[in-house]
Amino acid sequence: MNNKKVIVGISGGVDSSVSALLLKSAGFAVQGIFMQNWTNNSPNITCTSEQDFLDAEKVCDQIDIPLHKANFATDYWEKVFSKFLSDHEQGLTPNPDILCNKEIKFRAFLDYCLDVGADYVATGHYVRSPSLQGKTKLLRGLDSAKDQSYFLHQVSGKDLEKSVFPLGELTKKQVRQIASDNGLVNAYRKDSVGICFIGKNKHNEFLNHFFGKNPGAILDEDGKKIGNHNGLMYFTLGQRQGIGIGGVKGKQQDSWYVAHKDLQSNDLTVVQGEKHPLLYSSGCYLEELHLINNVGFEHLNCEVQIRYQSKAVSCVVKKINNSYKIEFNHPQLAVTPGQSAVIYVGEECIGGGVITERISEKYFDWADKRGYNYRTYE
Repeated sequence: MNNKKVIVGISGGVDSSVSALLLKSAGFAVQGIFMQNWTNNSPNITCTSEQDFLDAEKVCDQIDIPLHKANFATDYWEKVFSKFLSDHEQGLTPNPDILCNKEIKFRAFLDYCLDVGADYVATGHYVRSPSLQGKTKLLRGLDSAKDQSYFLHQVSGKDLEKSVFPLGELTKKQVRQIASDNGLVNAYRKDSVGICFIGKNKHNEFLNHFFGKNPGAILDEDGKKIGNHNGLMYFTLGQRQGIGIGGVKGKQQDSWYVAHKDLQSNDLTVVQGEKHPLLYSSGCYLEELHLINNVGFEHLNCEVQIRYQSKAVSCVVKKINNSYKIEFNHPQLAVTPGQSAVIYVGEECIGGGVITERISEKYFDWADKRGYNYRTYE
């Protein structure tokens, strides 16, 4: 029997529950911790954490492991949620789940567990982390539909050494079957989707509690006003749904897409058709590129994933002064500042960074003519 102590982050969902079950079956001394990351102070925002904790208690009773609760709400607010709000104010489209993994699950939570005597921590992420040539690497999960390496690219190799991912070799279907075979109450509980703290709330309605309205004009690419918006923070580049533009006189009947958000004028520019050139970029710049095992490079042929569950595409990553530049082999749709570009060599995730600026000569030419500002790195 393995007497190593493993603390599992139990969320109440099936993935973390099966992780705990598998580890206990393998002979580890398993305990569960429910992470309280969000404090709901608004009666208008639906928070599921109380029900999640009850589900976690039930499943830990079934598995016969102790469950504790640890409160990381202050860390979460200061290191994740405050940045989420700040990024939106700057016109960015952030991914707080990535920052949560970096600052909470694999920093505050990991440190907490090690301090109370854990040998390892475990989560229900669909990734693999083998130790090769003395370094712990981050590999995609075998279930391509559930692979979550994108969300963990900011975790260090050192922290991965203390982490266990029991689901990396399994498919979601297999995980649910294991849960069902063992009678777990959450075997067929619906997966949570979207940003963790938004939960069942509608995204823009959630943001409205913190930002309110900042009305501005919706323009076509020629600068003609065709509508109004309630705030640039409610839109992201490439967005099609929820713009509020119907048929426009003199325009063809085609879908509208967000092409530009200008903070100075508070104008939102939209264009028609998914193939419109203003929606495409030949590359992008990254800030603070994080490399999981600190293996630096000046020039790398690889693949990059510019949003979760998008297809990784071939590219070249170059170091430019103190920044990194990604050049796609083929132009990509809706490269969005604030989102993360995650770098892969085969199945291995080597790191990534936050997109600060898209690269598109057609977009730059258009922005110059319209008098819009954009940052450049060269």
